[in-house]
Amino acid sequence: MSSPPGHERWSIAEGYIPETGTGPEPEMTSHETVCILNAGEEDANVTLTLYFADRDPAGPYRLTVPARRTLHQRFNDLDDPERVPRGADYACVLESDRPVVVQHTRLDSRQAENALLTTMASPG
Repeated sequence: MSSPPGHERWSIAEGYIPETGTGPEPEMTSHETVCILNAGEEDANVTLTLYFADRDPAGPYRLTVPARRTLHQRFNDLDDPERVPRGADYACVLESDRPVVVQHTRLDSRQAENALLTTMASPG
């Protein structure tokens, strides 16, 4: 591959982790996930910064996506420098030192009829 696909900066304008869920844990826990593809030959060092309507940003959350791998990181599991709040709207800016491709997914299991949403993040 001459140059890996992707960009070094992405944004996810819509984030929300439902406070409750139904079904077996952890598979059916309501959650948000950032899916990151690093198709390049070097590890990608990634930071996430979260923005809120009513408070200062949180972060940076630091991740490493190994070369030629994908990482599916649940926002629910991020806790350093702080836990991502449940039941609060947020947005995310992702920055990487290598080109990556980013997708956002939500599982909302508050009802027995689960809802799954997935969309590409916005590059640049």
